[in-house]
Amino acid sequence: MTQLALVIDLNVCVGCHACVTSCKEWNTSGSAGYLTDENPYEKDPTGTFFNRVQSFEIGEYPKTETVHFPKSCLHCEDPPCVPVCPTGASYKRLEDGIVLVDFDKCIGCRYCSWACPYGAREIDEQQKVMKKCTLCVDRLYDESLPESERKPACVLACPTSARLFGDVHDPESVVSVAIREEGGYALMPEWGTKPANHYLPRRKIRKPIHEDELQRADNPLNKEQRKPRAPVDEPTLDDSTSW
Repeated sequence: MTQLALVIDLNVCVGCHACVTSCKEWNTSGSAGYLTDENPYEKDPTGTFFNRVQSFEIGEYPKTETVHFPKSCLHCEDPPCVPVCPTGASYKRLEDGIVLVDFDKCIGCRYCSWACPYGAREIDEQQKVMKKCTLCVDRLYDESLPESERKPACVLACPTSARLFGDVHDPESVVSVAIREEGGYALMPEWGTKPANHYLPRRKIRKPIHEDELQRADNPLNKEQRKPRAPVDEPTLDDSTSW
């Protein structure tokens, strides 16, 4: 059975939010849109996003690091949001394992949101229905698009290739190989939801730095510093002019 999913490499994610922007752009005009943004930046935001990037610091000064952690629906293989839905609006597709919401059946009761341990569902305050990542299912099977573009918008937009997409049940797929070889892990497996999406851990890279590499050759501050004056053999303007 096919299970499509994302694998996110935390080692190369730079927190640029290109995935967030591309997701918003594609889905707000697609089958899942319109994605409301009535109050996205205030204390109680109502903006609807399928993908968010959380950034935080780890460690203690001066040895601190910034971690960028993208998070969206994990398309669990045993999704708790599906059985609690009283109208059957939340469902999991058999053919590819994608978890979706039927907006015509959704009554906005938020039961699925309460059941999801990852906080991956958001209510659209204008349409009063629950919305979530669809893995851009309307792109995946669109034969009018080149095959190379039949991927989630966030995957295509990532400038560092931190987001991989494929079938995690296929042992030879790019996502399965990455999980197996790079120590990929599921988020909070103790909940028993079997998340399809996985993360690749941050990996320490040690590179020796020589002392001469600590100074930039094109340091702009060098241009502002006064250079020592060269000795002058000929008379200067001060010597030949009476002020």
